[in-house]
Amino acid sequence: METIITKSSVAQAVYAAIPQLACVLPRDIAEGLRAARAAETNPRGRAVLDQLVENAAIAEADCVPICQDTGTVWVSLEVGPDVAVAGDVFADVDGAVARAYDEARLRKSVVCDAVLDRANTGSNAPAFCDIHPVDESGAARLHIMLKGGGSDNASRVVMLVPGAGKEGVVEELVACVREKAANACPPLVVGVGIGATFDKVAGLAKRALMRPVDEPAADLRIRALEEELLAAVNATGVGPGGLGGACTALAVRVATAPCHIAALPLAINMGCSAMRRTTIDLAAKGGSRG
Repeated sequence: METIITKSSVAQAVYAAIPQLACVLPRDIAEGLRAARAAETNPRGRAVLDQLVENAAIAEADCVPICQDTGTVWVSLEVGPDVAVAGDVFADVDGAVARAYDEARLRKSVVCDAVLDRANTGSNAPAFCDIHPVDESGAARLHIMLKGGGSDNASRVVMLVPGAGKEGVVEELVACVREKAANACPPLVVGVGIGATFDKVAGLAKRALMRPVDEPAADLRIRALEEELLAAVNATGVGPGGLGGACTALAVRVATAPCHIAALPLAINMGCSAMRRTTIDLAAKGGSRG
């Protein structure tokens, strides 16, 4: 049986996901915030976490946005070797984004050109889309994220020298957190990409954010690195809301790749306390033919 992914199936999935993502925290993030509240000892940190938990509950109950910054729309499609992609599979996504943002009355935050024309597009389009082949039979996964500007602004790409090693990665992440985390609405989920090339490493970091905070890395080496990085981030004491405390981040998620012998690319993509992302199995939703 062959799975076919069409532009209409992708657009419909994006359209249906946006209002839900804007108003309802993913289960793992909501549970992570509650667990952080139970463990936090700093009074100001506890107060911030109380407010975040209450805000999420109100947003879900009243179907209103969790955050006034309803973000840019990031869409990433993963397809296996036996999955057919029909033409320009993202051709209808911008229309779906415009319709969803308009009907759900979400803030539209995209400008026409970063430098030459800062006028609002009026639709929150274009979405930012990419496609990735994976060596997994039958895979047809659509990742969708509404990414706020504050957390993306706190992110960075650095080309370290190879000799910096793991210690250099830890130092750069801690420096970034100390400098920028308070502006990214902590507690954070931090996506870290290590390797590939200058243009690819940021994508690694953003895709790393898709793994739930309660899902450890399958590779034990990456799992150990994530735990070390999380401990270093939380040791900064930046805390919830940047007001101090033990929980600066709920999780650090790492994705690595090969790279040139002379390079050590590093990308840090901050995810805020309103991490709005979902993964949809398109194969399970139909689109197959025998």
